[in-house]
Amino acid sequence: MLTIGQLAASAGVTVRAVRHYHQIGLLPEPDRDASGYRRYGATAVVSLIKIRTLASAGVPLSHIGQMLEADAPAFAEAVQRIDCHLRDEIERLETSRKQIAQLAAGYSLALPPEVISYLDRLRNIGASERILEGERDGWILVAARWPDRIGEVIAAKHVQLDDPQLVRLYRVLSELIESDTSDDDSLLEEAADILAALFEQAYAAGELNLDDMAKDDLGVDLLDSLALESEPRIQRMLDLLHERGWSGWTRVERLAEPPG
Repeated sequence: MLTIGQLAASAGVTVRAVRHYHQIGLLPEPDRDASGYRRYGATAVVSLIKIRTLASAGVPLSHIGQMLEADAPAFAEAVQRIDCHLRDEIERLETSRKQIAQLAAGYSLALPPEVISYLDRLRNIGASERILEGERDGWILVAARWPDRIGEVIAAKHVQLDDPQLVRLYRVLSELIESDTSDDDSLLEEAADILAALFEQAYAAGELNLDDMAKDDLGVDLLDSLALESEPRIQRMLDLLHERGWSGWTRVERLAEPPG
C-alpha cells in the first residue's frame, strides 16, 4: 500500500495535485488506516496516471471524470470534440502571435492586416513616422466604426496612391510635420494646392463623398477631431482650403463661390 506521496511519485504528479483531484471528486479518496493515514493501491496509481495523461493532453478537468467512465464510442466522440476545441484554440493563439508581432513592429493591435499593408506602402513612398502614427490612429477609428468596410476602403486607397499628386502630398506633409515649424506657410500652401486639385479632380469625376461613410456624422466628427487634436496646423490647412473654395476635412464640400 502506498502513501499519498508515493502515489504521487508513481504517477508523476504532485501531492498537491492528488489532493486537488480528491477535492473535485476526480480521484476517489480512500479510507484512513488505523494510524490515520490514507493508503493507496495499484488501482489508484492507474487511475491517477489516466487523469494525468488526459489533463496533459489538454482535456479540461471537468470532462475527465466522464471520459474515464465512457465506453469506447463515447470516449472517441469526446476526444474528437476536444481535438476540435484545441484546433480552434491553436488558431486563436496563432492570431494572437501575429498581433504581438505587429505590436513589436510598431503597429497597433487594433488594426486589421490590410491596413498594416497600406501603412507599409505609405512608408515606402516616403511618409514620415509621425504621418504614419496619425494615419494609424485614424484607421483605428475607421476599423472600429465601419469594420465591414475596411477591405473596400483600403482597396480604394491603394488606387488613389497611384496618383503622383497624392504621393507628393504625403511627402510635403511629412516634411512639414517633421520640421516642427509652425509658421512654415510655404509647405502648407503647397499642400493646400495639391488637396484642392485632388478635390477638384474627384468632384469633376463625380467621385466626391460618394460613400455612405461620409454621411455618418459621428464618424466624420471623430475623424475630424482626431486630425485637429493630433496636429494643430490642420486648422490652418482648413483655412487655406476654404480660400480655395473647399470646406471640410473628412467630408469635403465645394463652396458655391470661393471666398474673395
